[in-house]
Amino acid sequence: MIKDIESKAKEKMQKTIDTLIHDLSTLKAGRANPHMLDKISVDYYGSATPLSQVAAISSPEPRILLVSPWDASLIKAIEKAIMASDLGLNPSNDGKAIRLVIPQLTEERRKELVKLVAKTSEESKVALRNIRRTGMEDMKKSEKAKEITEDEVKNGEKLIQKLLDDFIKKVDDITKEKEKEIMTV
Repeated sequence: MIKDIESKAKEKMQKTIDTLIHDLSTLKAGRANPHMLDKISVDYYGSATPLSQVAAISSPEPRILLVSPWDASLIKAIEKAIMASDLGLNPSNDGKAIRLVIPQLTEERRKELVKLVAKTSEESKVALRNIRRTGMEDMKKSEKAKEITEDEVKNGEKLIQKLLDDFIKKVDDITKEKEKEIMTV
């Protein structure tokens, strides 16, 4: 019973870490990263479609992204979607592809991004703590239902707390790495 609760908690915590890594990969840190465009959707025949499903996105140079739509008629829609996004990029097209030049980050913008990384990191930690709380509640319910003993609950709580501590350390490590990447000129 305890192992089931622990493995569910571990699985959910790992998904939280994966989400954090994905969210941080969409932040621009002065370098071109195709994942920066992951959140952009394009109007494709009346439905919002992720940009990655209607175009090839590559980074031919460290500060340039190249978006090559499979359907040339989408160029205007893609340009519009990029300009409407909060990325602050100005697309330029040559009729076949769209080039996005990633501007060098200012010190002020770097600090804003570090604050955003910290906020995202804290949200992940809150999610991890909620998973711990759910695991603890599940153990208490099992104890009330006489499925496990009080001693097993105490041991289970220690296991879940250790799990939480390990995952919070992972979040801190990921956050430090991203902050270092952003602050590197």
